[in-house]
Amino acid sequence: MPIHHPIDPAPPLCYASAMPRFLLPPQDWANAELLGDEAKHLSQVLRIKSGAEITVFDGRGRRATAIVGEVSRQRVTLELEESSSSTPPLPAVTLAQAIPKGKNMDLIVQKAVELGVATIQPLITRHTIVQPGESKADKWRRIALEACKQCGQDTLPEIANPITFDEWIHANEFDGPSIIASLAHGAKPMREILREQSECQKIRLLVGPEGDFSSEETANAIQAGYQAVTLGEIVLRVETASLFCLSAIRYEYG
Repeated sequence: MPIHHPIDPAPPLCYASAMPRFLLPPQDWANAELLGDEAKHLSQVLRIKSGAEITVFDGRGRRATAIVGEVSRQRVTLELEESSSSTPPLPAVTLAQAIPKGKNMDLIVQKAVELGVATIQPLITRHTIVQPGESKADKWRRIALEACKQCGQDTLPEIANPITFDEWIHANEFDGPSIIASLAHGAKPMREILREQSECQKIRLLVGPEGDFSSEETANAIQAGYQAVTLGEIVLRVETASLFCLSAIRYEYG
């Protein structure tokens, strides 16, 4: 009679071996100290002790391994080891995003960071339902920082304060291609537009809210130099449209 040996289950996925990451702003590298929220997160949340190894990054592409020294709630001293630098992905993408309802903007910010976006400009458009308070941008900046920590991104994108669509359209000139995701008749396939711009250092992406941009907003964007792109026959949710476009840009220029 054959003997059946139990099959050992596959070990669970574990990321505990990765060193915790903390933002050490450029101006604090000389003193090598974590302050404020980063010190509190290390000492009170993760309860990391003196002598432990962590990773620090400056939000501009530089990172280093650091040895934790003195630990307190508001200040953690560090001994920095050799640092290295990474180059942000090109083209540098500015996402001008109409603010969607609910927590969808939180998701867009998080995933946009993972996809290497350089700047996120929240917009208030005619069809925007949510009217963001002053604290919203700070919340999105915290989400962006946490996303950088988790995904290993060393460049922290700029999260601007919300402005109106008209303010954005009449802002300073941009020396790269600009595209607007649109349901309007005559919009070209996105891959066609991207392949016409085989080499570019910067690109702007404009994505609307639930119900898309108004016809007047779309016309104003096109008049300001934006090229209308279609994302296909299926109407996508706001967050899906944003991540579709960012992924397509990264794939095309990857």
